[in-house]
Amino acid sequence: MRALITGAGGFAGRYLVQHLAQATEWELWGTERPPDDVQGQNTIPPVPSANVETARRSEIAGRPALTPEWTAQHGLKTVPLELTDFGSVRDLLAEVRPDFMFHLAAQAIVQQALRDPEATLVNNIIAELNLLRAVQELGLATRILLIGSSEEYGHVRPDDLPVNEETPFRPENPYAVSKIAQDMLGLQYFIAYKLPVIRVRPFNHIGPGQGEHFVSAAFAHQVAAIEAGRQQPVLRVGNLDAERDFTDVRDMVRAYHLAILQGEPGAVYNIGSGQAVAIRAILDILLSLSVVDVRVERDPNRLRPADVPRIVCDPRRFRTCTGWHPTISLQQSLRDILDDWRTRVTRVD
Repeated sequence: MRALITGAGGFAGRYLVQHLAQATEWELWGTERPPDDVQGQNTIPPVPSANVETARRSEIAGRPALTPEWTAQHGLKTVPLELTDFGSVRDLLAEVRPDFMFHLAAQAIVQQALRDPEATLVNNIIAELNLLRAVQELGLATRILLIGSSEEYGHVRPDDLPVNEETPFRPENPYAVSKIAQDMLGLQYFIAYKLPVIRVRPFNHIGPGQGEHFVSAAFAHQVAAIEAGRQQPVLRVGNLDAERDFTDVRDMVRAYHLAILQGEPGAVYNIGSGQAVAIRAILDILLSLSVVDVRVERDPNRLRPADVPRIVCDPRRFRTCTGWHPTISLQQSLRDILDDWRTRVTRVD
Protein backbone atom coordinates (compact mmCIF):
# COMPACT_ATOMS: atom_id res chain seq x y z
CA MET A 1 0.00 0.00 0.00
CA ARG A 2 1.44 3.33 -1.05
CA ALA A 3 0.73 6.30 1.21
CA LEU A 4 1.50 9.99 0.71
CA ILE A 5 1.75 12.13 3.85
CA THR A 6 1.70 15.88 3.37
CA GLY A 7 3.53 17.70 6.13
CA ALA A 8 5.55 14.59 6.95
CA GLY A 9 8.13 16.71 8.77
CA GLY A 10 5.60 18.34 11.07
CA PHE A 11 4.66 17.44 14.62
CA ALA A 12 1.95 14.87 13.89
CA GLY A 13 3.50 13.95 10.53
CA ARG A 14 6.63 12.53 12.11
CA TYR A 15 4.65 10.40 14.52
CA LEU A 16 2.43 9.15 11.70
CA VAL A 17 5.50 8.16 9.68
CA GLN A 18 6.90 6.29 12.67
CA HIS A 19 3.59 4.56 13.29
CA LEU A 20 3.05 3.46 9.69
CA ALA A 21 6.69 2.40 9.31
CA GLN A 22 6.05 -0.32 11.87
CA ALA A 23 3.76 -2.01 9.34
CA THR A 24 5.87 -3.47 6.56
CA GLU A 25 3.11 -3.29 3.93
CA TRP A 26 3.30 0.51 3.69
CA GLU A 27 5.38 2.31 1.05
CA LEU A 28 5.72 5.81 2.46
CA TRP A 29 6.07 9.10 0.61
CA GLY A 30 6.11 12.47 2.35
CA THR A 31 6.09 16.10 1.34
CA GLU A 32 7.97 18.97 2.96
CA ARG A 33 7.82 22.64 2.13
CA PRO A 34 10.90 23.42 0.00
CA PRO A 35 13.53 25.92 1.13
CA ASP A 36 12.89 29.44 -0.10
CA ASP A 37 15.88 29.38 -2.42
CA VAL A 38 14.63 26.38 -4.42
CA GLN A 39 10.99 27.29 -4.87
CA GLY A 40 10.05 27.51 -8.50
CA GLN A 41 7.81 29.97 -10.28
CA ASN A 42 4.45 28.98 -8.83
CA THR A 43 1.11 29.69 -10.41
CA ILE A 44 0.18 31.35 -7.10
CA PRO A 45 2.74 33.57 -5.31
CA PRO A 46 4.56 31.56 -2.65
CA VAL A 47 2.67 31.32 0.63
CA PRO A 48 2.77 31.37 3.58
CA SER A 49 4.06 34.90 3.91
CA ALA A 50 7.29 35.79 5.65
CA ASN A 51 5.45 36.02 8.96
CA VAL A 52 3.90 32.59 8.61
CA GLU A 53 7.23 31.15 7.47
CA THR A 54 8.88 32.59 10.58
CA ALA A 55 6.22 30.96 12.75
CA ARG A 56 6.61 27.67 10.91
CA ARG A 57 10.35 27.65 11.51
CA SER A 58 9.83 28.55 15.14
CA GLU A 59 7.38 25.67 15.54
CA ILE A 60 9.87 23.10 14.29
CA ALA A 61 12.84 24.58 16.16
CA GLY A 62 14.42 21.92 18.31
CA ARG A 63 13.17 19.04 16.18
CA PRO A 64 15.77 17.35 13.99
CA ALA A 65 15.48 17.84 10.26
CA LEU A 66 14.21 14.99 8.13
CA THR A 67 17.72 13.77 7.53
CA PRO A 68 18.56 11.03 5.03
CA GLU A 69 19.34 8.79 8.01
CA TRP A 70 15.92 9.39 9.61
CA THR A 71 13.98 8.94 6.38
CA ALA A 72 15.95 5.79 5.49
CA GLN A 73 15.30 4.36 8.94
CA HIS A 74 11.55 4.79 8.43
CA GLY A 75 11.46 3.92 4.74
CA LEU A 76 10.20 7.40 3.84
CA LYS A 77 10.75 8.97 0.43
CA THR A 78 10.55 12.76 0.85
CA VAL A 79 9.71 15.32 -1.81
CA PRO A 80 10.09 19.11 -1.41
CA LEU A 81 6.75 20.46 -2.60
CA GLU A 82 4.98 23.82 -2.56
CA LEU A 83 1.40 22.66 -2.13
CA THR A 84 0.00 25.98 -3.39
CA ASP A 85 1.54 25.27 -6.83
CA PHE A 86 -1.05 23.13 -8.63
CA GLY A 87 1.30 22.01 -11.41
CA SER A 88 3.82 20.64 -8.93
CA VAL A 89 1.11 18.89 -6.91
CA ARG A 90 -0.38 17.30 -10.02
CA ASP A 91 3.03 16.12 -11.22
CA LEU A 92 3.81 14.48 -7.90
CA LEU A 93 0.47 12.69 -7.69
CA ALA A 94 0.81 11.52 -11.28
CA GLU A 95 4.19 10.03 -10.37
CA VAL A 96 3.37 8.53 -6.98
CA ARG A 97 -0.28 7.52 -7.60
CA PRO A 98 -0.86 6.87 -3.89
CA ASP A 99 -3.44 4.42 -2.62
CA PHE A 100 -3.84 6.55 0.51
CA MET A 101 -3.19 10.21 1.26
CA PHE A 102 -2.96 11.75 4.72
CA HIS A 103 -3.26 15.53 4.39
CA LEU A 104 -1.63 16.96 7.52
CA ALA A 105 0.16 20.02 6.11
CA ALA A 106 -1.27 23.34 7.33
CA GLN A 107 -0.47 26.60 9.07
CA ALA A 108 -1.90 25.62 12.47
CA ILE A 109 -0.81 28.39 14.84
CA VAL A 110 -3.86 30.39 15.94
CA GLN A 111 -1.85 33.41 17.08
CA GLN A 112 -0.17 33.60 13.68
CA ALA A 113 -3.53 33.31 11.93
CA LEU A 114 -4.78 36.28 13.94
CA ARG A 115 -1.72 38.32 12.93
CA ASP A 116 -1.76 37.32 9.25
CA PRO A 117 -5.17 35.88 8.35
CA GLU A 118 -4.72 36.14 4.59
CA ALA A 119 -1.65 33.91 4.51
CA THR A 120 -3.30 31.26 6.68
CA LEU A 121 -6.49 31.20 4.61
CA VAL A 122 -4.67 31.04 1.27
CA ASN A 123 -2.11 28.50 2.43
CA ASN A 124 -4.53 26.05 4.03
CA ILE A 125 -7.37 26.28 1.53
CA ILE A 126 -5.41 26.37 -1.73
CA ALA A 127 -3.08 23.56 -0.68
CA GLU A 128 -5.97 21.19 -0.05
CA LEU A 129 -7.88 22.32 -3.13
CA ASN A 130 -4.84 21.49 -5.28
CA LEU A 131 -4.58 17.99 -3.81
CA LEU A 132 -8.27 17.21 -4.32
CA ARG A 133 -8.32 18.71 -7.80
CA ALA A 134 -5.23 16.72 -8.83
CA VAL A 135 -6.69 13.43 -7.57
CA GLN A 136 -9.94 14.13 -9.44
CA GLU A 137 -8.31 15.23 -12.71
CA LEU A 138 -5.93 12.27 -12.74
CA GLY A 139 -8.77 9.82 -12.08
CA LEU A 140 -7.00 8.31 -9.06
CA ALA A 141 -8.79 6.08 -6.57
CA THR A 142 -6.76 7.50 -3.69
CA ARG A 143 -8.43 7.18 -0.30
CA ILE A 144 -7.97 10.59 1.36
CA LEU A 145 -7.89 11.55 5.04
CA LEU A 146 -8.43 15.27 5.63
CA ILE A 147 -7.38 16.60 9.02
CA GLY A 148 -9.75 19.26 10.35
CA SER A 149 -9.78 20.68 13.86
CA SER A 150 -11.96 21.13 16.91
CA GLU A 151 -11.34 24.85 16.32
CA GLU A 152 -14.05 24.61 13.67
CA TYR A 153 -16.68 24.48 16.41
CA GLY A 154 -15.40 27.71 17.91
CA HIS A 155 -17.74 29.37 20.37
CA VAL A 156 -19.15 26.25 22.00
CA ARG A 157 -22.08 26.82 24.34
CA PRO A 158 -22.66 24.82 27.53
CA ASP A 159 -25.68 23.09 25.99
CA ASP A 160 -23.48 21.91 23.07
CA LEU A 161 -21.35 19.73 25.34
CA PRO A 162 -20.01 17.21 24.68
CA VAL A 163 -19.34 18.37 21.11
CA ASN A 164 -20.55 15.95 18.46
CA GLU A 165 -20.25 16.16 14.69
CA GLU A 166 -23.61 18.00 14.38
CA THR A 167 -22.60 20.89 16.64
CA PRO A 168 -22.83 24.18 14.68
CA PHE A 169 -19.67 25.96 13.54
CA ARG A 170 -19.05 29.28 15.31
CA PRO A 171 -15.41 30.00 14.36
CA GLU A 172 -13.46 32.45 16.48
CA ASN A 173 -10.29 32.90 14.42
CA PRO A 174 -9.07 32.70 10.80
CA TYR A 175 -7.40 29.35 11.35
CA ALA A 176 -10.78 27.88 12.30
CA VAL A 177 -12.31 29.39 9.16
CA SER A 178 -9.58 27.83 7.02
CA LYS A 179 -10.25 24.42 8.54
CA ILE A 180 -14.00 24.75 7.93
CA ALA A 181 -13.25 25.55 4.30
CA GLN A 182 -10.99 22.49 4.06
CA ASP A 183 -13.68 20.36 5.70
CA MET A 184 -16.35 21.53 3.25
CA LEU A 185 -14.04 21.18 0.24
CA GLY A 186 -13.55 17.54 1.18
CA LEU A 187 -17.29 17.05 1.44
CA GLN A 188 -17.85 18.81 -1.89
CA TYR A 189 -15.35 16.57 -3.71
CA PHE A 190 -16.98 13.50 -2.20
CA ILE A 191 -20.47 14.62 -3.30
CA ALA A 192 -19.51 16.01 -6.70
CA TYR A 193 -16.80 13.56 -7.81
CA LYS A 194 -17.24 10.56 -5.48
CA LEU A 195 -13.69 10.88 -4.18
CA PRO A 196 -13.25 8.58 -1.15
CA VAL A 197 -12.67 11.40 1.32
CA ILE A 198 -12.80 10.80 5.08
CA ARG A 199 -12.76 13.85 7.33
CA VAL A 200 -11.66 13.98 10.97
CA ARG A 201 -11.82 16.78 13.52
CA PRO A 202 -9.13 16.10 16.12
CA PHE A 203 -9.29 17.86 19.45
CA ASN A 204 -6.12 19.10 21.19
CA HIS A 205 -3.23 16.71 20.75
CA ILE A 206 0.04 16.98 22.63
CA GLY A 207 3.35 15.19 22.87
CA PRO A 208 7.13 15.44 22.70
CA GLY A 209 8.35 17.61 19.82
CA GLN A 210 5.41 20.01 19.71
CA GLY A 211 6.14 23.68 19.13
CA GLU A 212 5.90 26.09 22.03
CA HIS A 213 2.97 27.94 20.45
CA PHE A 214 0.83 25.26 22.11
CA VAL A 215 0.03 25.35 25.79
CA SER A 216 1.57 22.19 27.24
CA ALA A 217 4.77 22.71 25.25
CA ALA A 218 4.90 26.39 26.26
CA PHE A 219 4.68 25.48 29.94
CA ALA A 220 7.16 22.61 29.65
CA HIS A 221 9.67 24.76 27.76
CA GLN A 222 9.59 27.37 30.49
CA VAL A 223 9.96 24.80 33.26
CA ALA A 224 12.92 23.19 31.49
CA ALA A 225 14.55 26.57 30.86
CA ILE A 226 14.14 27.50 34.53
CA GLU A 227 15.64 24.18 35.64
CA ALA A 228 18.61 24.76 33.33
CA GLY A 229 19.16 28.27 34.68
CA ARG A 230 18.28 29.86 31.34
CA GLN A 231 15.18 31.67 32.64
CA GLN A 232 14.29 33.37 35.90
CA PRO A 233 12.05 31.15 38.09
CA VAL A 234 8.90 32.86 36.81
CA LEU A 235 6.51 30.98 34.51
CA ARG A 236 4.20 33.21 32.46
CA VAL A 237 0.74 31.95 31.62
CA GLY A 238 -2.49 32.96 29.92
CA ASN A 239 -5.98 31.75 30.80
CA LEU A 240 -5.68 28.83 33.23
CA ASP A 241 -9.41 28.34 33.68
CA ALA A 242 -10.19 27.12 30.15
CA GLU A 243 -10.88 23.39 29.85
CA ARG A 244 -9.82 21.37 26.84
CA ASP A 245 -9.83 17.77 25.58
CA PHE A 246 -6.24 16.47 25.31
CA THR A 247 -4.99 13.35 23.52
CA ASP A 248 -1.41 12.19 23.11
CA VAL A 249 -0.20 12.59 19.52
CA ARG A 250 0.87 8.94 19.48
CA ASP A 251 -2.71 7.91 20.14
CA MET A 252 -3.93 10.48 17.61
CA VAL A 253 -1.87 9.16 14.69
CA ARG A 254 -3.05 5.67 15.51
CA ALA A 255 -6.57 7.08 15.14
CA TYR A 256 -5.66 8.58 11.75
CA HIS A 257 -4.45 5.17 10.58
CA LEU A 258 -7.73 3.55 11.63
CA ALA A 259 -9.75 6.39 10.13
CA ILE A 260 -8.29 6.06 6.65
CA LEU A 261 -8.72 2.28 6.67
CA GLN A 262 -12.11 1.94 8.37
CA GLY A 263 -13.79 5.34 8.04
CA GLU A 264 -16.75 5.76 5.73
CA PRO A 265 -16.10 8.02 2.71
CA GLY A 266 -18.11 11.23 3.04
CA ALA A 267 -18.33 10.88 6.82
CA VAL A 268 -16.74 13.10 9.45
CA TYR A 269 -15.47 11.99 12.84
CA ASN A 270 -14.51 13.80 16.03
CA ILE A 271 -11.38 12.37 17.66
CA GLY A 272 -10.60 13.06 21.30
CA SER A 273 -10.40 11.62 24.78
CA GLY A 274 -13.92 12.59 25.82
CA GLN A 275 -12.51 14.24 28.96
CA ALA A 276 -12.20 17.96 29.72
CA VAL A 277 -9.05 19.05 31.57
CA ALA A 278 -8.40 22.55 32.92
CA ILE A 279 -5.24 24.29 31.68
CA ARG A 280 -4.47 24.85 35.35
CA ALA A 281 -4.30 21.07 35.82
CA ILE A 282 -1.76 20.79 32.97
CA LEU A 283 0.37 23.41 34.70
CA ASP A 284 0.03 21.75 38.11
CA ILE A 285 1.20 18.38 36.75
CA LEU A 286 4.24 19.95 35.07
CA LEU A 287 5.13 21.90 38.20
CA SER A 288 4.85 18.70 40.26
CA LEU A 289 7.40 17.11 37.90
CA SER A 290 9.83 20.03 38.19
CA VAL A 291 12.93 19.88 40.37
CA VAL A 292 12.87 23.62 41.17
CA ASP A 293 10.43 26.07 42.72
CA VAL A 294 8.60 28.20 40.16
CA ARG A 295 6.47 31.32 40.56
CA VAL A 296 3.50 31.65 38.18
CA GLU A 297 2.54 35.03 36.69
CA ARG A 298 -0.30 35.93 34.33
CA ASP A 299 0.82 37.40 30.99
CA PRO A 300 -1.87 39.40 29.08
CA ASN A 301 0.02 38.78 25.83
CA ARG A 302 -0.78 35.07 26.13
CA LEU A 303 -4.55 35.62 26.16
CA ARG A 304 -6.68 35.08 23.06
CA PRO A 305 -9.21 37.76 22.09
CA ALA A 306 -11.89 35.05 22.38
CA ASP A 307 -11.50 31.90 24.43
CA VAL A 308 -14.17 29.24 24.98
CA PRO A 309 -14.42 28.32 28.70
CA ARG A 310 -14.90 24.59 28.14
CA ILE A 311 -14.82 22.18 25.23
CA VAL A 312 -14.94 18.41 25.31
CA CYS A 313 -15.21 15.87 22.50
CA ASP A 314 -18.00 13.38 21.93
CA PRO A 315 -15.95 10.62 20.22
CA ARG A 316 -18.68 7.97 20.10
CA ARG A 317 -19.11 7.96 16.31
CA PHE A 318 -15.41 7.29 15.73
CA ARG A 319 -15.12 4.75 18.52
CA THR A 320 -18.14 2.85 17.20
CA CYS A 321 -16.61 2.81 13.72
CA THR A 322 -13.07 1.80 14.68
CA GLY A 323 -12.94 0.68 18.30
CA TRP A 324 -10.21 3.25 18.98
CA HIS A 325 -9.50 4.42 22.52
CA PRO A 326 -6.55 6.47 23.80
CA THR A 327 -3.95 4.46 25.70
CA ILE A 328 -1.42 7.05 26.92
CA SER A 329 -2.29 8.91 30.12
CA LEU A 330 -2.12 12.68 30.44
CA GLN A 331 0.49 12.29 33.19
CA GLN A 332 2.71 10.22 30.89
CA SER A 333 2.27 12.66 27.99
CA LEU A 334 3.31 15.61 30.15
CA ARG A 335 6.26 13.75 31.63
CA ASP A 336 7.48 12.92 28.11
CA ILE A 337 6.96 16.52 26.94
CA LEU A 338 8.95 17.91 29.86
CA ASP A 339 11.78 15.41 29.37
CA ASP A 340 11.87 16.33 25.68
CA TRP A 341 12.19 20.04 26.49
CA ARG A 342 14.89 19.32 29.08
CA THR A 343 16.90 17.76 26.27
CA ARG A 344 16.12 20.53 23.80
CA VAL A 345 17.06 23.48 26.02
CA THR A 346 20.45 21.95 26.79
CA ARG A 347 21.24 21.87 23.05
CA VAL A 348 20.93 25.67 22.83
CA ASP A 349 24.15 27.46 23.70
